[in-house]
Amino acid sequence: MLLQIDRATFDENFAKTGFRIGHHLVDHPLFQLPRLLELAQALPGDRVEYNAGKLAVNQDPAKTPLNGLSIAETIRRIEGCSSWMVLKNIERDAAYGKLLADCLADVAATGHAEARGMCGSEAFVFISSPGSITPYHIDPELNFLLQIRGSKTLTVFPCDDREMLTDEELERFYIGAHRNLVYRDEFAVKGVPFEMHPGDGVHVPVTSPHHVRNGPEVSISFSITFRTPATERRGIVYSVNHSLRQRGWKPTPYGRSWLKDTLKMNGHRVLRRLRKLIGAKEPAQTGS
Repeated sequence: MLLQIDRATFDENFAKTGFRIGHHLVDHPLFQLPRLLELAQALPGDRVEYNAGKLAVNQDPAKTPLNGLSIAETIRRIEGCSSWMVLKNIERDAAYGKLLADCLADVAATGHAEARGMCGSEAFVFISSPGSITPYHIDPELNFLLQIRGSKTLTVFPCDDREMLTDEELERFYIGAHRNLVYRDEFAVKGVPFEMHPGDGVHVPVTSPHHVRNGPEVSISFSITFRTPATERRGIVYSVNHSLRQRGWKPTPYGRSWLKDTLKMNGHRVLRRLRKLIGAKEPAQTGS
């Protein structure tokens, strides 16, 4: 097995709150910088995101500074160029795709109800300079972040605290708003910081707000993610609620009424079929 999972901890916390796991990928050849440079140069340009690493936790995404370097220069100079980079959808490379599948097989082997029906699996690699910051944000997938090299502090916040993350913010996220959120100092007491070193992993539930502060070395992390029928249903209901709110309604939030969620799901399916029949473009349903 590639992942070290404590079953009692997993069974109690998966898809609900952040918790630790371990892994055996620290010395894996796929995470050496020369191999990552090769991967970055092979990926489509829109699958590589990078910028300056000295950001605010509360960073406005529209004002994120670039680092003035190419992709290759950023990786080669990562120790001293004060940058942050993510390689997206690396499962498109066969070797990384197999590694993702092998890791997720360990998750599936738990038999947890919330892990059934895995779909939309994706993998990401984060390459960051010492001291880099990943701003406060959310993601639409179930995620395990695995630390390969260096250290970082990943702070995870509750996914169900609507004082921190409102239904309106979730609705906007699921129709395409940026992943970054507005962070306020009073949120700090609600976060759980996980100190991560090579061999450590942390689970981040769907749309659990989180931010990351790298330690004093170059950091390389491997993120394995997937969705399920339940997470897809969640996203669809929030996107439908956004449409209803735009029309002056006050929609019942996701999870409050199984019947209303089901009606919204069925209405969404009918609308999708109609769009396909008339050739209309599908609207976005997940954050960027």
